[in-house]
Amino acid sequence: METKKNVDEDSLGIWYGVLAYTAWGVLPLYWKLLNAMPALEILAHRIFWSFVFLGIILLFSGGRHILIAALANRKKLVFIFLSGFLISLNWFTYIYAVNSNHVIEASMGYYINPLIVVLLGVTVLKEKLTCWQGIALLLAAIGVMIITVQYGKVPWIALFLACSFALYGLTKKLVGTNPVAGLALETFIVMPIALIYIVSREASGIGAVRTVPAPTLAIIVCSGVATSLPLLWFAKGVQKTRLSMMGFLQFIAPTISLLLGVFVFKEYFSVFHFVSFCFIWAALVIFTLANFGILKEFGAKSTTKEATKNAGQTTSRDRV
Repeated sequence: METKKNVDEDSLGIWYGVLAYTAWGVLPLYWKLLNAMPALEILAHRIFWSFVFLGIILLFSGGRHILIAALANRKKLVFIFLSGFLISLNWFTYIYAVNSNHVIEASMGYYINPLIVVLLGVTVLKEKLTCWQGIALLLAAIGVMIITVQYGKVPWIALFLACSFALYGLTKKLVGTNPVAGLALETFIVMPIALIYIVSREASGIGAVRTVPAPTLAIIVCSGVATSLPLLWFAKGVQKTRLSMMGFLQFIAPTISLLLGVFVFKEYFSVFHFVSFCFIWAALVIFTLANFGILKEFGAKSTTKEATKNAGQTTSRDRV
């Protein structure tokens, strides 16, 4: 029987998860405030100010020894560099998608992401693919094919977001570093490139620091907080509640983004979009039910009934 403390911890973890995924869902509203800036410059500031914010947290939480230990491990350093590269590509693609009116396609990418994670688990980590996971992947693939036919081109933004974040998750699993320290190192590795880009823009007189009004500059500086806080909430949620629950909560973010794309940003949402999303949603329902063991239990019960029936028939034949 669960103690009250365990129940409270689980509830707190769920709230951290809800906070993280809700924040990720409404982030398009934040990036739209900066749509006058080039996506690459927004990314550079996002990386730099994330590094500053995370550096301050580590300074006051005494996490410097974790950074030193990670830097001393060459194998970890390679994976951290790869993680930094992948998350930067993911951030850039997402900012570009939002500010070029592709929020619906971006939400599709994050709906597909859990299924890409399963695919990576099978191909890279040699995990076993269940029957239900295979069905979910097939349904998602049909959904992507429908939207591809409708567009007349592959939905690269959705696929790139899904694949880059899935690969980022894989490298994080392989490196096994403290979440805050890991993110600080990832931003630290790509931060010099971001800083050089920012300085070059400012030296040319076209950088945001010199050209945007003070309120917009404040939004730029706070992009580090807007980026890092959901990741920290996510890390807290994973620590305190079940991973399956966090997996279920992750659909909050793309759902909010989809609603923003349709009702706030007034992006085009056709019947083909709806049919495509229906296949992807069906895939996610199957995937989630299988993760919670509901479909597995159903299959197991069916197998048990069949086995009992066969056993009964065998016994009857033996009696004859």
